[in-house]
Amino acid sequence: MLSPRTSGDLSEVVVPRRRPYAWREVGLAAALVLPNLILLALFTYRPLLDNIRLSFYHWNISSPRRTFIGFANYLEWFTARDTGTVVLNTLIFTVAAVLGSMVLGLALALLLDQKLFGRGAVRSMVFAPFVISGAAIGVAFQFVFDPTFGLIKDLLERIGIASPNFYQVPGWALFMVTVTYIWKNVGYVFVIYLAALQGRRAELDEAAEIDGTSAVRTFFRVVLPQLRPTTFFLSVTVLLNSLQVFDIINVMTRGGPLGTGTTTMVYQVYQETFVNSRAGYGAAVATIMFLVVLAITLVQVRLQDRQD
Repeated sequence: MLSPRTSGDLSEVVVPRRRPYAWREVGLAAALVLPNLILLALFTYRPLLDNIRLSFYHWNISSPRRTFIGFANYLEWFTARDTGTVVLNTLIFTVAAVLGSMVLGLALALLLDQKLFGRGAVRSMVFAPFVISGAAIGVAFQFVFDPTFGLIKDLLERIGIASPNFYQVPGWALFMVTVTYIWKNVGYVFVIYLAALQGRRAELDEAAEIDGTSAVRTFFRVVLPQLRPTTFFLSVTVLLNSLQVFDIINVMTRGGPLGTGTTTMVYQVYQETFVNSRAGYGAAVATIMFLVVLAITLVQVRLQDRQD
């Protein structure tokens, strides 16, 4: 905008200078963002679109020829006899894994946030299983749940209870892989909750203590509301991680017993694509799973926005 330099002289005006660093800032932002966008496009969005496209084909993964069949893979999955079992296994495993991991992780974080002797060593032991390979943990827990000479069998026999056959009964097999997964991943939830507890506002706890509020009431009215953003973050990440579990199931049960006793949707993708060589059908299952996860995540974000 032009403005007179003096009130009496209109011949000389002052032209505002442009910001000399505007283009530099834009260039710096582009240099920082573009590499990440390129990597996301190449290794996330492009494979996703290729998977969706492949779901409309019949393709034996060992053959170079593909046949376009439209929505036939989707129709087959929705009408297949084992689809209900696979979806139910996925639902039970995911809900139990998410709730179990978050409740146990929060309980351990509350406990080890206190001034206890040796809490540093205990914190390390709680977190350690998270960094161990899921396949290695699956092999170790095969001996824990072995119905012949496993640790669970020995402990149950000491109190006069017969050990269930975790490898022959589908319900117990699903319980076995769920407990194994929770044991492996509770350390992740524990560390995130512990960091959130240590960063909460101490004056609110002091005010509750001065008012004589009970410990239970303080937790639900003071501590838990401050953990809401952390709980939302964990609910999303733990949900996504639990829906992608493959290694523990593959090592411990290979999707059995009785065919689909512990088969989840992600394990079905592996079986159909690489075992049965039906890449198109496996891609259709993966696409359905992606849409379900996307819908759940959008609902979680919407609920969090309403609460905020």
